[in-house]
Amino acid sequence: MAIIVVGGSGRGAGKTALICGLIRALPDCPWLAVKITSHAHDVAEPVFEETAAGQGTDTARYLAAGAKRALLVKAHEEAFPSLLSQVLQELPPESHLVFESNSVLRYLRPDLCLAVATRLKGGHKASYAMVERCMDASVALGGHDHVISGEKIHFHLASLERLSLPMIAWLRERMAARVRDGWSVVRRDPLP
Repeated sequence: MAIIVVGGSGRGAGKTALICGLIRALPDCPWLAVKITSHAHDVAEPVFEETAAGQGTDTARYLAAGAKRALLVKAHEEAFPSLLSQVLQELPPESHLVFESNSVLRYLRPDLCLAVATRLKGGHKASYAMVERCMDASVALGGHDHVISGEKIHFHLASLERLSLPMIAWLRERMAARVRDGWSVVRRDPLP
């Protein structure tokens, strides 16, 4: 089991596309995909489970890509830790968990953190600084698939929905090295 966080510089950066690519690239893993938001959506409950695969919502896209389950967690800052604990307690231990969120890094230490690096008009979300500090790798759209090694690894993909063979091998290696006994929510001091 592994916990992966996919964060991004803002709306439209490609976080959902990368998660769908990850799920498709590793179909043998029983994925639970969770989108975390503080924005209003067309659901009343704070934890909503998507049941219909499709292209209409991010959670429906997760299911269409092959996720076993897909959740939308809608919460403000003060309610988030208890909702996150609730979600984690209900999971079977063999699940692999992927979060689409920057802010989850305040409460959870993932096994891997991927940063979707995109230049956006108006600059990056403030929470992206936290993703940059925690990231194990950055992922960006490029003309073709290639890897840039350095202090942190940088994957450039021709499509975020189709991971390269080197990225898949890197993910499998990292996930195999991080075996958990269970889930835990960790309260972190907010990062600037």
